[in-house]
Amino acid sequence: MKTLIEKSKYLIFIAVITLLITFGLALFWGVAKAISAWVEIITSYGQSSNIILSLIKLIDAFLIAIVLYLLAASIYKLFIGDLALPSGIVAKNLSELKSKLSSIIVLVIAVRFVEFIFAGAIEPQQIMWLGLATALVAGALIAFSYFGSKEKDEKNDSL
Repeated sequence: MKTLIEKSKYLIFIAVITLLITFGLALFWGVAKAISAWVEIITSYGQSSNIILSLIKLIDAFLIAIVLYLLAASIYKLFIGDLALPSGIVAKNLSELKSKLSSIIVLVIAVRFVEFIFAGAIEPQQIMWLGLATALVAGALIAFSYFGSKEKDEKNDSL
């Protein structure tokens, strides 16, 4: 049974490969958004009001791609083996991975909120409710990340 459990860790490759393929596709998605933004800038001689929205969508696409890469690299390091990557990129444990993921999700949520503001397609009251919901979710994720790392620090101090 021990051998089966130890060898089954290599099934994690399925998750890592899937995340890396999706990361590659997300990069192409980001490049497509960049080209679209460039076309908007060039054809409007920088005068279009949609340029800001196009650039924000571009940032959003690459943030999502970064999340996918971070997850793939961290899961590989946690379950399979070491990687020759900077230590700040790869999580050292599941708690740190959750914290990093929470931070990036907060960034993505904030970017999406700004997209809605610049799109101007929703009513001011809806923007207010969306802003409150965004703040609530971001606050919860930040608190989760903060208290999760604090709890881990307290456990390490007691050892």
